[in-house]
Amino acid sequence: MPTTIILGSQWGDEGKGKLTDILCAQAQICARASGGHNAGHSIKANGVSYDCHLLPSGVVAPNCMNLIGSAVVFHVPSFFKELTDIEAKGVKDIRSRILVSDRCHINFDLHAAVDGLEEVELGANAVGTTKRGIGPCYSTKAARSGVRLAEMFNEELFERKLRQLAAGYKKRYGDLLKYDVEEEIARFKQYRVELANYVIDAVAFMQDAQERQAKILVEGSQALMLDIDYGTYPYVTSSNTCLGGIVSGLGLKRRNIEEVVGVVKAYTTRVGSGSFPTEDIGEIGSRLQQLGGEIGVSTGRKRRCGWLDLVVLRYSCAVNDYDSLNLSKLDVLSSFDKIKIAIAYKDPETGEELPSFPADHSLLERVEPVYHELPGWNTSIAQVREWSALPKEARDYVEYIENFVHCKVSHSPSGVFLKYTETPN
Repeated sequence: MPTTIILGSQWGDEGKGKLTDILCAQAQICARASGGHNAGHSIKANGVSYDCHLLPSGVVAPNCMNLIGSAVVFHVPSFFKELTDIEAKGVKDIRSRILVSDRCHINFDLHAAVDGLEEVELGANAVGTTKRGIGPCYSTKAARSGVRLAEMFNEELFERKLRQLAAGYKKRYGDLLKYDVEEEIARFKQYRVELANYVIDAVAFMQDAQERQAKILVEGSQALMLDIDYGTYPYVTSSNTCLGGIVSGLGLKRRNIEEVVGVVKAYTTRVGSGSFPTEDIGEIGSRLQQLGGEIGVSTGRKRRCGWLDLVVLRYSCAVNDYDSLNLSKLDVLSSFDKIKIAIAYKDPETGEELPSFPADHSLLERVEPVYHELPGWNTSIAQVREWSALPKEARDYVEYIENFVHCKVSHSPSGVFLKYTETPN
C-alpha cells in the first residue's frame, strides 16, 4: 500500500472480494467508493463463507476499519441486515469497525418500487437490473432531488423531501406504484437514532487517513464494462465503476495511490442483459458455467459464459491504467483440449476488423469475434502454487494475455499466493 485499489476489469464477478479478503490482513482501512447493495462479493475466511453486498469485504478482518464512501447509494435496511448476518457467523466488533459517509444518497424502498416499474416499461429492452433501486436513486441524485444521509438528521427537511419525491413518482405511475411513504418515514425515525454512531464526514476521515499514511485498500464494485460512461451502455450500472469514480467517490489523493490492480477471470462471464461478443450458449458455455460455479451472488442467476475477450481487457486497461492484473480461475480451463481467446472484432457487414472497442451497442451486438487458439494443458492446476510448476501450456496462456494487453499478470501485493492461479481458500 499505502493505497491499493482493486477493480473489476470485465463485467464483474472476477474475484475482487477474494483478493480484498487476503489484502485486508495488511490494511488499516477498507473502503467502498460507489454502487450500492447491487454488488455481490463472496469471500471465505477461516472456513466460513460471507456474502457482502453493501458492506466492504474488510468487515471480516478483525483489525480493519471499513468505510462506505460518498458516491455509494445507501440502503439502510440492507446495511443493518448485513451487519446482523455477518455477526451471526461469529465476526466480532463489526459495528465498531464500519463507518458511512454523510454525503451518501439514501436508496429508499421507493427507488426499488420505481426500478421494477421502469424495467416493465422497457419490456424486451429491459436492462436486467437487480431491481434494488440503484438506477432510480442515482437518477434522483443527478436531478438534485435526492436525499443525503446528512439530511436525514433534519427530520422536517427529510420528511418533506421524501414526500415530494414520492408525490412526483405517483404522478408518473399512478396506482401502479405500490408504495407507502408514511410507512418508510416511520421506519426512519428509528434508523435516525441507530445510524448516528456510523455516519461521519468521510472527506475529513480520508484526509486524516491519507496524511498519516494509513494503509488503505479500496474495493471496487461491479467492473469497468458496467461503468455508466465506459461500459456497454445502456446495459450498465448507474455509477462510475472506473478508476476515476473510485478517486472521486472517496476523495483519494492521487500521489498516495501505490497500485491499481485489475482482477480478470481467465474466461468471461456476464449477468443480465447486454452484448457479450464471446458468449457461448452451447457446450463450452455450459462447461464453463458448471466448472466455474457461475451463479450470481446478488441475483442467484446463472452467469452467461464464454471465452476470454482480450478486446474487452485491452479496452479496460486503457481506461483504468492498471499497474497489474490478477488472474482468477485459470484452473477452470484445465480440462479443455483447446482454448480460444478473442483478439479482435469483425463487422460482418463490411468484413473489416474494428480498430477499437465500439461505443455503439447495436454494432457491438452484431460483431463477430476473431479468435486465437491455444492448446490446453489437460491436468489439474488447482493445487499449484509456483509459476514454474504450471504446465507450459498454462504459462503460455498467461504470457499471451500479458503480451496482448501490455500489462503484467503479477503477484498480489500480499505475496502470499500464486499470481497465476485461483486464490486459495
